Parts: sequence; structure tokens; C-alpha cells
Amino acid sequence: MNDDRGRVSVFLAIALAGVLILIGMVADGGARLRAMQRADNIAAEAARAAGQGIDGGTAIPGGEKQLDPELASQAAREYLAAAGVPGTAVVGEDGKAVTVEVTITRDTAMLSLIGITTIRVTGRATAVLRTE
Repeated sequence: MNDDRGRVSVFLAIALAGVLILIGMVADGGARLRAMQRADNIAAEAARAAGQGIDGGTAIPGGEKQLDPELASQAAREYLAAAGVPGTAVVGEDGKAVTVEVTITRDTAMLSLIGITTIRVTGRATAVLRTE
């Protein structure tokens, strides 16, 4: 009977490590989903803000409605700065759409135990100028 001593302790140590990793995946997985949702929402709002950057020089006299690349990019950058999130805004070649991409990085709570210290997610949204 003395030959079995310590085997339960090793099993429990291994099982506990597995349970901690599982808990970490659930907790940090939920944090990743929230970060993805936040990134998508911020990108969408920045794209909407950029969509207000219409080129008044051609639109006011009745010409073609299109985005002013500088105004649209500036509006998106200002929104992203206010949200405290880094990102980019690119106006399409036709001046009818703007695409915003943001990146959010979060520290992990539990997965740092196995060497995963950060979670990085990207959100992307496009706003299209409608002139109908």
C-alpha cells in the first residue's frame, strides 16, 4: 500500500493546471469577444464621423457628392483619438467610401500563466456615401 503514496498529488497537480488553463480560456476568451465588439463599434462610429467629410466645393454648387479625403481622414482620426484607440482611415479612390481599421490590445487575466500576456484584436468598418 505504501507504493501508491504521492500518485494522487501528482494527478491533482496536473488536473489543477488543466482547470486553471480552462478557466483562463473562458475568462480571457470573453474579454477577447468584448474587445472585438468594442473595436468593431469604434471603427463603425469613426467611419460614420468620416462620412461627414463631404467635399463642399463640389457638393454645394450642385456637383458630384464625394468625400474630401483630408476632411474625412481628419474626422476619423479625431474620433479615434477621443476614443483612445489607434487606427487608420482610408478614403476610396472614387471618393464614395471610407474604411476605418482599429486595433485594440488587452492584457490577459489568466492566460499569462502559460505565457499569453496580451490579446490583440482588429475592428474594421466601411461607410459608403449615399447620394440618393
